[in-house]
Amino acid sequence: MKKVAVIGAGTMGNGIAHVFAQSGFSVSLIDVSQAQLDKAVATIGKNFDRQVAKGSVTEEQKFAALANITTFTAIADGVKDAELVVEAATENVDLKLNIFRQLDEAAPAGCILASNTSSISITKIASVTKRPELVIGMHFMNPVPVMKLVEIINGYATKAEVSETIVSLSKQLGKIPCVVNDYPGFIANRILMPMINEAISCLFEGIAGVEEIDTVMKLGMAHPMGPLQLADFIGLDVCLSILRVLHDGFGNPKYAPCPLLVNMVTAGKLGAKSGEGFYTYTPGSKDLVVSAGFRK
Repeated sequence: MKKVAVIGAGTMGNGIAHVFAQSGFSVSLIDVSQAQLDKAVATIGKNFDRQVAKGSVTEEQKFAALANITTFTAIADGVKDAELVVEAATENVDLKLNIFRQLDEAAPAGCILASNTSSISITKIASVTKRPELVIGMHFMNPVPVMKLVEIINGYATKAEVSETIVSLSKQLGKIPCVVNDYPGFIANRILMPMINEAISCLFEGIAGVEEIDTVMKLGMAHPMGPLQLADFIGLDVCLSILRVLHDGFGNPKYAPCPLLVNMVTAGKLGAKSGEGFYTYTPGSKDLVVSAGFRK
């Protein structure tokens, strides 16, 4: 396998393109916006510059990897020769289903179709294609060039050979694959999101403040980042969306999103990307400025 297409040039998409290109794959990076594609390539270049400065790659390896990336604004053009497509569009079920319908029509027969979704059913995504046995989840962690884990999700119809191929491919990228089955939230978010939701509930109920909650989890549980700051970095809208997938999928009230989270998203307080969440941030940066930017 040498030719890979990546759908979506946002944070996850450019990170996925980065690791494939660095590993010698020919990468087609696809997005509807040429401006977003240009921004993604520039970001990949800056991330390679950091790797060069740290001595983890050479200048020659950087330029070779960047030469492996070609950008496209049309799915049909970008996937026509692909052996694997990794979809990394926004975590929206209707958008993903529409993309996979297009991929099924445009990608070559035998091409594996993977989704970077963190919560949406792979079986549901596969159901809109004529090749459900070739559809799989390939959930990278952010930031993709740094984080080692790839959560691999088998849909109901995913062939064992496809799963084995993606496991092998993940290792080739220098990642550590973990194979799970297709149930709401998979493993990563089924455990993470209820923890974040419980931290928000503790704040909502006045048990402790933002900094106190995060400090307890960092110092007491050895977490590198507190759950409220992590929620800001993930995006509070994304957290809310995943909790709703869990709540709808299991019908269990323990997954119901905290009202404070719902209110903050409604108010447009989405975390680092909007400049304010549980913390406030400098414009255009994810650097923490002051602690509590929230209102109950």
